[in-house]
Amino acid sequence: MKTLTISVVSLLCCMLSCVGETRGFFSFNIETFEKKIADADVIRLDVRTAAEYAEGHLEDAINIDVKKPDFVNLATSSLSREKTIAVYCRSGKRSKLASELLVNSGYRVIELNEGYLGWVKAGKPTSKEEVDLFTTPGGVNVYFYCIKHGSLKMRVGEKWIYVDPVTNAIPPITDYSTMPKADLILVTHEHFDHLDSLAIQQLTKKDTKLIVNPRCNELLGGLGEVMKNGDSKSLVDKWKVEAHPAYNTSAEKLQFHPKGRDNGYLLEIDGLRIYIAGDTEDIPEMQELKNVDVAFLPCNLPFTMSPEQLANAAKVIMPKVLFPYHYGKTDIQQVLKLLENSGIDVRIRQYQ
Repeated sequence: MKTLTISVVSLLCCMLSCVGETRGFFSFNIETFEKKIADADVIRLDVRTAAEYAEGHLEDAINIDVKKPDFVNLATSSLSREKTIAVYCRSGKRSKLASELLVNSGYRVIELNEGYLGWVKAGKPTSKEEVDLFTTPGGVNVYFYCIKHGSLKMRVGEKWIYVDPVTNAIPPITDYSTMPKADLILVTHEHFDHLDSLAIQQLTKKDTKLIVNPRCNELLGGLGEVMKNGDSKSLVDKWKVEAHPAYNTSAEKLQFHPKGRDNGYLLEIDGLRIYIAGDTEDIPEMQELKNVDVAFLPCNLPFTMSPEQLANAAKVIMPKVLFPYHYGKTDIQQVLKLLENSGIDVRIRQYQ
């Protein structure tokens, strides 16, 4: 009798938390959905428009608009079938369509029945950070967050990586003291929009690893670990970093980034290869870069590459995903046109 009572109570709890198993996926209320997405392996998917997503979304949620005709292709190219996908939309209508499409494509799916409106009404946490997610060959989720210009951050489990963090030299002003402390900071070179001692101070904890080129280390008073072009380091948790050349080749630009001084970095995390070019043009050494999954290439005239040079560099490197960054006032939409039908997934984020 006691066992029967427990079973009945468990069933009632499940009924209260789960609106129902519908077309192969479970639709949960806010409280249960929140508990489910606390699992680090669960991927949060916002299926609203990009404009809706930009106004606010669940923390760490990535965005794929279900109304786009290539929704399924975008989803299958971005989302691991080994992970549970937690789907939501504005009010719960589009999310059910998206969930059904994902289930039919072989995914395990849960859905937020009340949608983003219900989530906000319940006072749950939201964010406006642009988020991209990649899963390593070993099944580790790596989240990318756009900060601005040449500044970005990544999260791997509970570890945080920052590239060229800058506070107020480039708008908007960024207060890194409100962000998680860094496990790894990569600085490409000494210019004010890449090297900021205040940002580094705000992010540093006892065991933060700071990697810089020789000149930056001088300016920082020897605080960092020096890497020169061609150096490589093995880090914790199957991480590896290589320092690659970053320099100008055009006669009118040689004074900005001389050969041999600055670094680009190839960061490998559990088999996921991420190339962060720093300030450079389309240099011959890029031909040596192989099997790049994600690339960040600059396009900031008159200091780095033109859209045409960036497109050329991308076709040499052939990353699976390309983020044009550090692009200032350059018309970055030109890159999309130049790389149309190239097979490279070009993603424009707010890296002005």
